[in-house]
Amino acid sequence: MEKSLRIRRSLTIKQMATVSGVALATICFFIVIQLFHFVLLRRDDYAQQLQNIAMSVQQPLSTAMLAGDKPQTERILDTLKLTGILSRADILLPQTFEIIHGDFPPEQSVPAVIKRFFKLPIQVATPLYAQPRAGQSAPLGILVLQVDSFRLYQYIANTFSTMVSTYLLLALILTVAITWSINRLLIYPIRAIARDLEKLSPEDTPRHQISLPNLHRDDEIGLLVRSYNHNQQILSGMFEELGRLSTRYAETALPNKNLFTAMLDSQMALQAKSKPFCLLVISIGTLQEASGVLTEAQRGKLLMTLIRQIKRHISDSRFLGQLNHNEFAIFDNRINNPFEGMQFAQSIMKSINMPLNIGSLSLRPVASIGIALAQRIDESAHQFLRRATSAMMMAHDKGKNQILFFEPKLTEMVHRRMTLESTILEGIEQGRCSLFFQPQVDIRDHRLIGAEVLLRWRQEDGTYSLPADFISEAEEIGAMVPLGNWVLEESCRVLADWRKRDIHLPLAVNISAKQLQESNLVPFLKLLLAQYQIRTSELVLEITETAQIDEFEHSLQLLRQLRELGILIALDDFGMGYASLYYLDRLRNLPIDLLKIDRSFIEGVPEDSVMLRIVSAIAHVLGLPVIAEGVETEAQLQYLLEQEIAWGQGYLFAEPLPQQVFEERFLHFANA
Repeated sequence: MEKSLRIRRSLTIKQMATVSGVALATICFFIVIQLFHFVLLRRDDYAQQLQNIAMSVQQPLSTAMLAGDKPQTERILDTLKLTGILSRADILLPQTFEIIHGDFPPEQSVPAVIKRFFKLPIQVATPLYAQPRAGQSAPLGILVLQVDSFRLYQYIANTFSTMVSTYLLLALILTVAITWSINRLLIYPIRAIARDLEKLSPEDTPRHQISLPNLHRDDEIGLLVRSYNHNQQILSGMFEELGRLSTRYAETALPNKNLFTAMLDSQMALQAKSKPFCLLVISIGTLQEASGVLTEAQRGKLLMTLIRQIKRHISDSRFLGQLNHNEFAIFDNRINNPFEGMQFAQSIMKSINMPLNIGSLSLRPVASIGIALAQRIDESAHQFLRRATSAMMMAHDKGKNQILFFEPKLTEMVHRRMTLESTILEGIEQGRCSLFFQPQVDIRDHRLIGAEVLLRWRQEDGTYSLPADFISEAEEIGAMVPLGNWVLEESCRVLADWRKRDIHLPLAVNISAKQLQESNLVPFLKLLLAQYQIRTSELVLEITETAQIDEFEHSLQLLRQLRELGILIALDDFGMGYASLYYLDRLRNLPIDLLKIDRSFIEGVPEDSVMLRIVSAIAHVLGLPVIAEGVETEAQLQYLLEQEIAWGQGYLFAEPLPQQVFEERFLHFANA
């Protein structure tokens, strides 16, 4: 499969360019024709005006010239300036070759190309006669009138700019309208189909069907989709038949899952009465990731290279099979104990992890290995393979290049966690989750400055508590994100309710490490802020120290986005992270507004205060305000004041309280 089927030039862009090009060509054509038409009309109009002007002064000029009164002639010519359209008015005397000029200002220059194109200037020559007598043929003079070419040039320029603006606006409207229509009818359905096909995994390709768009059931797109789906049905049937008949992967010639299971069943029957045996299931993550990066040829080369690396460890007592496109299994009938199994798995992992060069790419493949040892004589090959696969999946969840054994308690743990996941999700829907509030105060005057939201779970007896391992297990099973999102939304709802009652109190909400890894955290927060119309400065997100440092660059980018929203960021459990100067330097770059000193540093105060003073000094150097958690005694409070730590939180002020109790005690109003 090629690297990525990206769209370099969208059909939207192409059709907009085509429509725009045709529109521009049409505009140019119409502008030229209409401009020539308008200018021709204006020339005719000017010519007619010149004729009228000449006729109006013909008799006075003839009389003045006949009398030889040159000053009077010039005065008459000067009066023509009042018409406003002339740049020249002269009389040519044919007998003396003398020219009488009118006093006109110099004409402003006009580009030569305009003069040639529109045949400027416009002139009219009119002969001047004395009183008409029979047989008179020679005129006294010739009156030459010339239109102000710059005036006509301004008309041409203004007309041209108006036409260009009008037609461009019309072209834009037509382009947008046509583009919108084509997008709705053609491009959007094609784009949806392309995205569907782009997300298609190799395993689902033979059985894939495209959903028929509602508006295209009876047109060409509908015909295309129906034809594709029909061909896919035929292809799916062929693949199913080939899968039933085939026992080996064509590319690698390794036994497929059916054949490997049969071979495993046979070996287990032989080994059951003699000695233990071992099964490894290997998942090579790089093969799965390479599907969207490497070409088909490059991925094939990578696959065969990795198989050669694994085959180096295959001896007469072992056989190798391929379970799917990126998972393999190895059976060994000479491994007697877990130590030997781990050694064998580590040697396989080392070979897989060796750097490889595929074309211009340098790769270091990663894998996850699960190990299962024979346990019961009556265990089937399917059960044995399932145990090794479960161990492999647990290794994959733990991280890259992990090796895990399958143990009997592993199944119980998986079942318990699956049950816990269902319980948590059902509990959210059934309202078993509740928010408790612990006040945060200024310890100098016991003034309320905020509150921290704490999650509690309703037990069977109606009480609310939270088991110690509840949060960690929720994160492991993947239920922390919906649970954390529920806490966020409920907190925003409380802030909105307080705002309606004119209560403006910052509310601190804990964000888990899993939520930090979610790409939709920031959009989700934007949605909540808009939905509940709360001030961003009243929402404080508490992020544990270690959760940030695990993915520093990702966390830095995420925290900057939260800061841009105006949300305050508090670093929870400060002092419990990685103790190194490198860590502190990275911490200095994080957009943090508040540090919370972990309760473990408060417990021994004032007798054991060394760590508290160190952590407080670091916070002072970072220039950030500090709040101390777990304040429970007056002695601790007095020592914090001596260390100039002004804010605190703990049982000395109040335990976590239900919302109604918290509001009655600290906000002085009761829920309706």
